[in-house]
Amino acid sequence: MISPFRGDVVVTGFVLAIPVFLLAMRGEFTADEVITRLLWCLGAGWVAVALVRWASTPPAAQRTPSSQLPDEAEPEGEPAATG
Repeated sequence: MISPFRGDVVVTGFVLAIPVFLLAMRGEFTADEVITRLLWCLGAGWVAVALVRWASTPPAAQRTPSSQLPDEAEPEGEPAATG
């Protein structure tokens, strides 16, 4: 679980909040609306960063215990017997 106040999350939230700031400067939003929408932008930034971190993490290697190997499996290094 990542913190919602990590640097990359906060930066992503502020990038998502640029339209909110621009509309506030234009007079479309009140201060209460801006604060409410900034919280939503921070939440969206957290979701976006968590999704990118999850998608970029390589999957864990699957390990099979040696007791579950099939009987026909040959150890590495020995050639298969033909004939």
